[in-house]
Amino acid sequence: MSEYAVNPTGCWIWLGKLTGRGYGAIPRDGLNHAAHRVYYERAIGQIPAGMVLDHLCRNIRCVNPAHLEPVTMKENTLRGIGPTAINAVKTFCPKGHPYNEENLRFRRGRRYCNACDYQHKRTYKIKVREAALSAQSAVSSDKSK
Repeated sequence: MSEYAVNPTGCWIWLGKLTGRGYGAIPRDGLNHAAHRVYYERAIGQIPAGMVLDHLCRNIRCVNPAHLEPVTMKENTLRGIGPTAINAVKTFCPKGHPYNEENLRFRRGRRYCNACDYQHKRTYKIKVREAALSAQSAVSSDKSK
């Protein structure tokens, strides 16, 4: 039996064992090795340090070295369809403010809208001030009794 089957798009679909995430796995020396990495290294050579293989065909069971490209983890993530990739291409915050140089701040690796952040802080300060006045008023009325 062949280890893979070729589909009409040229993908070499792995037919063997799969990892929990759906990638092909080649058991060797008591460990599972990523099948696409093994096939790439056999055909092309060593994967550069700090790089991962991006499935250009978007089929994670594909082991065709021609469908694989070494890229950084960041590039691989941004090329994907997950939340990080989706959010990276957004040009406006959920409230419609533009993500541009004047209205954008980064904190702990995330983007923040300055306009929304300013409004949130302003609303918070007003609530704190009102709570303090309310507490002060309650104390004053207790003293007058």
